[in-house]
Amino acid sequence: MNSKLPSSKALIQNGIFSRFYYTNRVTKMTLYSRISPLGNHTSVVPELEHWVKDGNKLSFAALQRIVRDLRKRRRFTQALQVSEWMNKKGIYIFSTSEHAVQLDLIGRVRGFLYAESYFNDLKDHDKTDKTYGALLNCYVRQRQMDKSISLFQKMKEMGFASQPLSYNDMMCLYTNVGMHERVPDVLTEMKDNKVSPDNFSYRICINSYGARSDREGMEKVLREMESQPHIAIDWNTYAVVANFYIKAGLTDHAIDALKKSEHKLDKKDGTGYNHLISLYTNLGNKGEILRLWGLEKSACKRYINRDFIIMLESLVKLGELEEAEKILKEWESSGNCYDFRVPNTVVIGYSRKGLFKKAEAILEALTEKGKTTTPNSWGVVAAGYLAKGEMKKAFECIKASLSLYEENKGWKPNPKVIAGILSWLGEEGSANDVEVFVASLRTVIPEDRQMYHALIKAYIRGGLEVAKLLDHMKADKIDKDEETKKILIIKQN
Repeated sequence: MNSKLPSSKALIQNGIFSRFYYTNRVTKMTLYSRISPLGNHTSVVPELEHWVKDGNKLSFAALQRIVRDLRKRRRFTQALQVSEWMNKKGIYIFSTSEHAVQLDLIGRVRGFLYAESYFNDLKDHDKTDKTYGALLNCYVRQRQMDKSISLFQKMKEMGFASQPLSYNDMMCLYTNVGMHERVPDVLTEMKDNKVSPDNFSYRICINSYGARSDREGMEKVLREMESQPHIAIDWNTYAVVANFYIKAGLTDHAIDALKKSEHKLDKKDGTGYNHLISLYTNLGNKGEILRLWGLEKSACKRYINRDFIIMLESLVKLGELEEAEKILKEWESSGNCYDFRVPNTVVIGYSRKGLFKKAEAILEALTEKGKTTTPNSWGVVAAGYLAKGEMKKAFECIKASLSLYEENKGWKPNPKVIAGILSWLGEEGSANDVEVFVASLRTVIPEDRQMYHALIKAYIRGGLEVAKLLDHMKADKIDKDEETKKILIIKQN
């Protein structure tokens, strides 16, 4: 679990977590319902072709909605596939808006050079503020300083920088490269050019002062923002301010900003509640965390797994594990789709407190219910038992972790844990126990001397011949070392 304060970028941009729920309702098959379940790396073009081949109707508006939703879910490659398929099939003559969307997607998927090429190939009448703005955003996203500055200057000369968006892009660029001191200059230029800053303009400028620990500058911009009749300050702005007060240790100021943030919050905005809960967590305020959780539950019809994870992380960070258990039980009865990250948050909490039996109990209960767990979680508990000298428990947990390797090929066991288990097995385990364990271990990591030492020790204790083991060891190009020789001397004695 990340115990750091929420990132300024996350608070500034207010990333939206899509709130999808599982139901048993039978719905009419649509093109989107065919595309949506596909994995992120699966091409959607065959589904588009099949849909047309089957004689189904296909409207431009429906395809636009699909592109929009895929972008919202950050499935940019698939969104680009739909957009390019539309363009190639000539279903609709692209307006500058569609060109801007496609240019943005090309930049995200293939990089700014491809976006640049697409822009250069556009007809002159399609090179508008929208397509220029999309190209600028591509440059900014990939931190192309010179290209961004040059294009922004050209946009101003052509009259294409009459809205806040392009200025906001430049402020984002300076923020992303750590040049926070240049952000206020862009805001000043913006106002000098008679372009009214929007919420995001002020918020990113507030962030630039906060990042430099310039409280006076931050508060000055906030007061200016509050005085603007065309600006309706949202909860996120006050959350950004609160975040910097917390970092500065100004608890009273932080609480005041958090109260203002809550006052601006849409009562059904689960993402907003989650941010406030995280910020109160960093103040160590359990009471406010539980109060906001209660409000979120009463205001939102359903709360998604992400909501539970945020709440559990907060309680675990504060060491409130009993409260975390209660929330975990709420999740189990919520009807939400299974997501191991939810219970794993509590498993991590117990493990960090040294309560490995409780952590193991959660993992065992999930396994008994046929729910998936991860080898890493079992491995963490195994390491805890090993540190406490509870070797049998450690052995059982590491076996459980190895059994999950097929579904988690990227995982590797902790070498210290494996070394400890092998050493113990060599001294205490039966030859069969060691053989079975080493066989499972070989599917995960290459054979090594430690495995052979454990086998040799177990064979010697069991009165079994070790000659074939030594032959296998030699065949695996593992030489005898001093430890090997000591083990064999014990056998001779």
